[in-house]
Amino acid sequence: MALRDWLGRLRGREQDAPTTTEPGATEQQPSEPARPAPPALAPDDLTPPPATAPPAPAAPPSPPPPVVASPAAAPTPPPPEGPRPSAPAPLAAEAPPPQPSGGGGWLSRLRGGLQRTTARLTESVTALFRKRRLDDEALEELEETLIAADLGLPASQRIVEGFRRTRFGKEVTDEEVKAALAEEIAAILQPVAKPMEVKPERAPHVVLVVGVNGTGKTTTIAKLGQQYREQGLSCAFVAGDTFRAAAVEQLQIWGDRTGCPVHAPPKPGADAAGLAFDALRAAKEAGTQILLVDTAGRLHNKAALMEELRKIIRVLKRQDETAPHSVLLVLDATTGQNAVQQTRVFKEMVAVTGLAVTKLDGSAKGGVVVGLAAEFGLPVHMVGVGETAADLRPFEARDFARGLVGLD
Repeated sequence: MALRDWLGRLRGREQDAPTTTEPGATEQQPSEPARPAPPALAPDDLTPPPATAPPAPAAPPSPPPPVVASPAAAPTPPPPEGPRPSAPAPLAAEAPPPQPSGGGGWLSRLRGGLQRTTARLTESVTALFRKRRLDDEALEELEETLIAADLGLPASQRIVEGFRRTRFGKEVTDEEVKAALAEEIAAILQPVAKPMEVKPERAPHVVLVVGVNGTGKTTTIAKLGQQYREQGLSCAFVAGDTFRAAAVEQLQIWGDRTGCPVHAPPKPGADAAGLAFDALRAAKEAGTQILLVDTAGRLHNKAALMEELRKIIRVLKRQDETAPHSVLLVLDATTGQNAVQQTRVFKEMVAVTGLAVTKLDGSAKGGVVVGLAAEFGLPVHMVGVGETAADLRPFEARDFARGLVGLD
């Protein structure tokens, strides 16, 4: 009992004693939720920031400039965004202007222009005939050679049949074959060698110039214009190619150089048929003898574009039922057999009356003229072998045939 009483008194004394915190002891606080540990620093975070120079003291503000009023000063537009446009390419008409005829002789220029075609044809013929009997095998090889030279199948077959009738079974040399070849080619070309006849008394005689892009229509018009002017005829141009960039400006330059007035559209993309109608009326009033109408180059397989060309013809006929009096299809000799397809389509769509074959001097496919003559029988009015007016001349069958095979 005594021990129990003593323990009870001891507990009561501890409860009555004041609570004290010993030095260095930490008072227990109410428990708080645990905070997440900070993320570990990457090595780059440990790099001290670079030292920066202290900012320079700001300069004292300068007084504003005096305001000077300018009368109706328009604000300066901001510079355009994006790359600056490049300077326009020079016009094709910047080439030397057509020169008067003369110098060198037409036949020599023709042979020079046909040099590539001649080399291609004669090398094959020379390799084929070296005092060889003209048998079936030789004739078959000759036909293949002519087709490869772009004379076309109808013309090649006709030439070979001529050889079969006159020289079959005979021993011939390559020179004899070339001479006979020139005769056969001339016989094919002679019926179509017809210069383009113009009748100035119609005032004007209207020539509609057509063809695909890049055949040389505009340059051909310039050369014809200069030739007619040299003959003392009045001539005017119609800039009917209202779609190609700078085409109107190009024809205007040629008009200035040849002395031929140019009827130009009032704005780019204007209706070519309406322009041709107005130009024909003006030419009649002025008494112009020849009116050369340029047209936009159009692919022969685009029906919509070809229909626009037919519209020009319909509109011209409203003033003159006989216009256009000539429809000249300009063909590029470098296109080879593609010229045959172009001729077929244009002939059906716009009733082509004659052909002009250009760029013979830059082609090894001049034999296509023979193929065109054999297949269509359309008049070949003129051929071009250079840049000057003297290099566009009326087509002559014998000269062309002998030049084609390299004979004088």
